[in-house]
Amino acid sequence: MQRISRLVLFTFLAASTLLAACGAQARGSSPAVQAVQTYLQALVAKDATKLANQSCKAWESEATLEMDSFQAVTATLEGVSCQETGKDGSATLVNCKGNIVATYNGEKQNLDLSPRTYKVVQEGGEWRVCGYH
Repeated sequence: MQRISRLVLFTFLAASTLLAACGAQARGSSPAVQAVQTYLQALVAKDATKLANQSCKAWESEATLEMDSFQAVTATLEGVSCQETGKDGSATLVNCKGNIVATYNGEKQNLDLSPRTYKVVQEGGEWRVCGYH
């Protein structure tokens, strides 16, 4: 009887672990998705160091230009959720829903993220945003 109880307990724990892992993946916790989310947070926080760390070398100057466009506004993320949508060669493609809300003199402008598909690559052992289209 104890052997069956142990088998049931082991099966339950294994199934729970598997379901938890699947749930985490479904919520968008892949390294590529995390890289995009961190990139967007650095962008609206105007954190040049973090933004550079989240960008591939080839994209760093473009990321800086993008951040510079937010210097005169207060920017926040609203309702952002991201997910992997495929591959482009060695790059992982990530699409996000939600907005960057830019506020200037009390006037808000929503910048919809959904038209952008971010290209994320592994560089230096880290996942980094390397552009979008």
